[in-house]
Amino acid sequence: QVQLVESGGGSVQSGGSLRLSCAASGYTYNSNCMGWFRQAPGKQREGVASIDNNGRTKYADSVKGRFTISQDNAKNTLYLQMNSLKPEDTAMYYCAAATGQCQYWALLQGTYNYWGQGTQVTVSS
Repeated sequence: QVQLVESGGGSVQSGGSLRLSCAASGYTYNSNCMGWFRQAPGKQREGVASIDNNGRTKYADSVKGRFTISQDNAKNTLYLQMNSLKPEDTAMYYCAAATGQCQYWALLQGTYNYWGQGTQVTVSS
Protein backbone atom coordinates (compact mmCIF):
# COMPACT_ATOMS: atom_id res chain seq x y z
CA GLN A 1 0.00 0.00 0.00
CA VAL A 2 1.16 3.53 -0.82
CA GLN A 3 0.00 6.65 0.98
CA LEU A 4 0.34 10.06 -0.66
CA VAL A 5 -0.09 13.49 0.92
CA GLU A 6 0.15 16.68 -1.13
CA SER A 7 1.11 20.11 0.13
CA GLY A 8 2.28 23.47 -1.18
CA GLY A 9 -0.82 24.72 -2.93
CA GLY A 10 -2.05 28.25 -2.55
CA SER A 11 -3.16 31.40 -4.29
CA VAL A 12 -0.79 33.38 -6.50
CA GLN A 13 -0.95 36.02 -9.18
CA SER A 14 -0.41 35.27 -12.84
CA GLY A 15 3.29 34.84 -13.52
CA GLY A 16 4.04 33.62 -10.03
CA SER A 17 5.49 30.32 -8.87
CA LEU A 18 4.60 27.50 -6.52
CA ARG A 19 6.24 24.24 -5.56
CA LEU A 20 4.00 21.33 -4.75
CA SER A 21 5.21 18.43 -2.64
CA CYS A 22 3.93 14.90 -2.31
CA ALA A 23 5.08 12.85 0.65
CA ALA A 24 4.91 9.14 -0.08
CA SER A 25 4.97 6.27 2.38
CA GLY A 26 4.47 2.54 2.20
CA TYR A 27 5.84 0.30 -0.53
CA THR A 28 7.14 3.13 -2.66
CA TYR A 29 9.79 0.92 -4.24
CA ASN A 30 6.99 -0.77 -6.16
CA SER A 31 5.99 2.50 -7.82
CA ASN A 32 7.03 2.53 -11.46
CA CYS A 33 5.72 6.03 -12.09
CA MET A 34 4.75 9.02 -10.02
CA GLY A 35 2.59 11.72 -11.50
CA TRP A 36 0.78 14.98 -10.99
CA PHE A 37 -2.77 15.43 -12.21
CA ARG A 38 -5.15 18.35 -11.98
CA GLN A 39 -8.85 18.91 -12.20
CA ALA A 40 -10.66 22.20 -12.59
CA PRO A 41 -14.40 22.61 -11.90
CA GLY A 42 -16.43 21.26 -14.79
CA LYS A 43 -13.44 19.66 -16.46
CA GLN A 44 -12.00 16.16 -16.58
CA ARG A 45 -8.92 15.25 -14.62
CA GLU A 46 -5.83 15.62 -16.77
CA GLY A 47 -2.26 14.46 -16.50
CA VAL A 48 0.23 17.26 -15.89
CA ALA A 49 3.60 15.58 -15.42
CA SER A 50 5.08 12.19 -14.61
CA ILE A 51 8.40 10.64 -13.73
CA ASP A 52 9.38 6.98 -13.82
CA ASN A 53 11.93 5.05 -11.79
CA ASN A 54 14.59 5.82 -14.39
CA GLY A 55 14.04 9.54 -14.06
CA ARG A 56 12.30 9.89 -17.41
CA THR A 57 9.67 12.60 -17.47
CA LYS A 58 6.58 13.45 -19.46
CA TYR A 59 4.65 16.70 -19.53
CA ALA A 60 1.36 17.87 -20.85
CA ASP A 61 1.83 20.27 -23.75
CA SER A 62 0.12 23.00 -21.77
CA VAL A 63 2.83 23.03 -19.08
CA LYS A 64 6.01 22.22 -21.01
CA GLY A 65 8.72 24.75 -20.30
CA ARG A 66 6.93 26.02 -17.20
CA PHE A 67 6.58 23.02 -14.88
CA THR A 68 9.27 20.64 -13.67
CA ILE A 69 8.66 17.31 -11.94
CA SER A 70 11.35 15.85 -9.70
CA GLN A 71 11.75 13.44 -6.83
CA ASP A 72 13.93 12.97 -3.80
CA ASN A 73 14.10 9.23 -3.27
CA ALA A 74 15.84 9.56 0.09
CA LYS A 75 12.89 11.57 1.39
CA ASN A 76 10.26 9.67 -0.60
CA THR A 77 9.00 12.99 -1.84
CA LEU A 78 7.74 14.07 -5.25
CA TYR A 79 7.81 17.71 -6.33
CA LEU A 80 6.21 19.85 -8.97
CA GLN A 81 7.87 23.20 -9.53
CA MET A 82 5.40 25.48 -11.27
CA ASN A 83 6.65 28.71 -12.82
CA SER A 84 5.00 31.35 -14.97
CA LEU A 85 1.62 30.32 -13.65
CA LYS A 86 -1.47 31.21 -15.63
CA PRO A 87 -5.13 31.46 -14.61
CA GLU A 88 -5.81 28.31 -16.63
CA ASP A 89 -3.52 26.43 -14.24
CA THR A 90 -6.11 26.91 -11.50
CA ALA A 91 -7.19 23.46 -10.35
CA MET A 92 -7.00 20.87 -7.63
CA TYR A 93 -3.67 19.12 -8.04
CA TYR A 94 -3.31 15.45 -7.20
CA CYS A 95 -0.28 13.28 -6.66
CA ALA A 96 -0.50 9.70 -7.91
CA ALA A 97 1.56 6.50 -7.94
CA ALA A 98 1.47 3.63 -10.42
CA THR A 99 2.67 0.14 -9.57
CA GLY A 100 1.91 -1.39 -12.96
CA GLN A 101 3.10 -0.64 -16.46
CA CYS A 102 3.28 3.06 -17.19
CA GLN A 103 5.72 3.56 -20.07
CA TYR A 104 3.05 4.57 -22.58
CA TRP A 105 0.28 5.63 -20.22
CA ALA A 106 2.09 7.89 -17.75
CA LEU A 107 -0.30 10.82 -18.18
CA LEU A 108 -3.49 8.77 -18.11
CA GLN A 109 -5.26 8.58 -14.78
CA GLY A 110 -6.21 4.93 -15.28
CA THR A 111 -2.54 4.03 -15.03
CA TYR A 112 -2.40 5.05 -11.37
CA ASN A 113 -3.71 3.04 -8.47
CA TYR A 114 -2.80 5.31 -5.54
CA TRP A 115 -3.92 8.91 -5.12
CA GLY A 116 -3.53 11.75 -2.69
CA GLN A 117 -6.41 13.96 -1.63
CA GLY A 118 -5.23 16.99 -3.56
CA THR A 119 -3.99 20.51 -2.96
CA GLN A 120 -5.66 23.59 -4.42
CA VAL A 121 -3.80 25.94 -6.74
CA THR A 122 -5.46 29.22 -7.63
CA VAL A 123 -3.93 31.69 -10.08
CA SER A 124 -5.49 35.13 -10.40
CA SER A 125 -5.35 37.13 -13.61
